Amino acid sequence: MSYYFSKTVKGSFEDVIVRTIAALKTEGFGIITDLDIQKTLKDKIGVEFRNYRILGACNPQLAHEALQLEDKIGTMLPCNVVIQQRETEDVEVAAIDPVASMLAVDNPKLKEAAREVGGKLKRAVALI
Repeated sequence: MSYYFSKTVKGSFEDVIVRTIAALKTEGFGIITDLDIQKTLKDKIGVEFRNYRILGACNPQLAHEALQLEDKIGTMLPCNVVIQQRETEDVEVAAIDPVASMLAVDNPKLKEAAREVGGKLKRAVALI
């Protein structure tokens, strides 16, 4: 089982970020964190790295439901979505598969919630 969904698309890196955020919004996700890995690696350790961003996507309703089912599930939130420049001019978007990440949690109700979140993330990635 793969631990992510991905799609490679054409467009500028910044345009793909905008498109990704819009696609996530259609499925009820907002962005609560935005990590610029390229900038962080340059600033912290002086390393050049490709364009690479990690968006923390959160669907508040579904996050609330998950927290009610499993109080430590916050250790796995938010749902990370990676946008990275490939060696070509293509940009890859990859989102965590919550079903795969929930295999470590023995809670059948949470697994059902993870399937719902996973479906939403998969549809959002397909829209980009």
